[in-house]
Formats: sequence, C-alpha cells, structure tokens
Amino acid sequence: MLAYKGYTGQVAYDDAARLFHGEVLHTRDVITFSGTTVDEIEQAFRDSIDEYLAWCAEEGVPAEKPYSGKFNLRISPDLHKELVRHARREGKSLNSFVEEVLQERVTYLGSRR
Repeated sequence: MLAYKGYTGQVAYDDAARLFHGEVLHTRDVITFSGTTVDEIEQAFRDSIDEYLAWCAEEGVPAEKPYSGKFNLRISPDLHKELVRHARREGKSLNSFVEEVLQERVTYLGSRR
C-alpha cells in the first residue's frame, strides 16, 4: 500500500509484463499508475495524484476525496438506546456493533442482485 496526500494506492505485480501497476483506492474516480521498479511505482503514484489534483483545479471540479470511514448519523433517541443495549449484550462497542449490522445489510442487499 502507498499513501500520499490522504490517498491510498494498491500495487500488484504482473510477472508476464514485468510491470508494477496500481490503482488509487476508496474513490469513485479511476486513478491508475504503473512502473517497472519500486522507486518508479512510488513516483508514478505521487505523480498520478498530483496530476489528478491539477486537472481537477484546471477544470474547476472538486477532487474526489478518499472515503474516511467516518460519517455522522442522526437517529432517534429510542433507536440509539436499543443499539447500545444490543451492543453491550454482545460485548461490543456501539461503533463495532453498528458497523457489523450495516455490513450484514450491505451483504444481504448485494446478494439480491
């Protein structure tokens, strides 16, 4: 994994092409990079991010920010209380419990496609 300016890149090696190739994670925009050495792939990753940010600035479009994994959620006090009760009963933090419930729901919805 590579990190630069808040973006994360994942790299794979293609042994047939003898080439590293990578993609920036956690954005809807597709940002890719490649190189033949570790130094080259690291520089290509940074260059791709810089070029993407420059292009966004030139075009006047907001750059896609990587998902942080954080968001605010407003729910009723009664639901909040029930979630805490269930989390405690399972010996989990509220955050862990809610993340698990959301993951189960997303997995279920994905299986219905």
